[in-house]
Amino acid sequence: MPQSNASNQISHKPDYVLGTHNDEHARLGMQHSLWREFVLDAWKRAGICAGTRVVDVGAGPGFATMDLAEIVGATGHVTAVEISSKFAQEVKDQANVRGLKNISVHIVDLMHEDIPLANMNAGQATSSSASAIESQSDVHAGAAFDAAWCRWVCMFVPDVGALVRRVHNSLRAGGVAVFHEYVHYETYGLQPPTPGIDSFTQAAMKSFSARGGNANIAGTLLKELRAHGFEIVSTKPIARAARPHEPLWQWPAGFIRTYLPRLIELGQVDNAFAANVLAELARAEQDPQSIMLTPTVLEIIARK
Repeated sequence: MPQSNASNQISHKPDYVLGTHNDEHARLGMQHSLWREFVLDAWKRAGICAGTRVVDVGAGPGFATMDLAEIVGATGHVTAVEISSKFAQEVKDQANVRGLKNISVHIVDLMHEDIPLANMNAGQATSSSASAIESQSDVHAGAAFDAAWCRWVCMFVPDVGALVRRVHNSLRAGGVAVFHEYVHYETYGLQPPTPGIDSFTQAAMKSFSARGGNANIAGTLLKELRAHGFEIVSTKPIARAARPHEPLWQWPAGFIRTYLPRLIELGQVDNAFAANVLAELARAEQDPQSIMLTPTVLEIIARK
């Protein structure tokens, strides 16, 4: 794998819409741990196992990448594709710390660049794996992937069809793509509903739309998958509820706390709005009978 300067490679690329600050990194780690059982189940049903060549589309700081690398083992390979240079570096660092030689990391803007194909030497542990971060232009040859994993990426891109086309082109015939995307974001909030947190949910959705995204992208994703020749193997809605004493509560509540400053930074809300939402959340957390629903996810497994 050729050496490269990651900071120079991505100067033209946009940043991750939710930010890459330390609080967001911590939130993503908690998020992965709380959704891990659903993720592992989806991968198992999709046939991801030892020897599989997988692309992690929108890998973030690599929590799923590390799990995939352990599953596919020395005879498989995981390619992490990420737009953020900070997150890509974290994937590389984690792979090196864990001694995982079956991971490669690529900085790619999926709206303008293709997914680099799988490492031709997948399964052959070499010192070059994860030793450098490659830009999309560094890799033009390789083998098609057996599987693709993509979670909460489609909702942030302005052209889902372009992303689906690139995933399709990266897979071998018979390869599978597994998606977790929202189908009904409006379920996010307290039950019974409260005006402040409901307004936060709407503000968050508006901020995604302002960047060209769509919180409720799952229906459009299904349409694009079929249009690009995928067979829909299975779909499964996932809706979850939590109370303040349960670990899951910290996922929707934590997003409120970390994303409010981002909404202020984006000019979507002001400090008074944020203070009202946080006060409402604090009151809910004082009541052990409070119930918080997550946005509803649609799991999609599709075959090329």
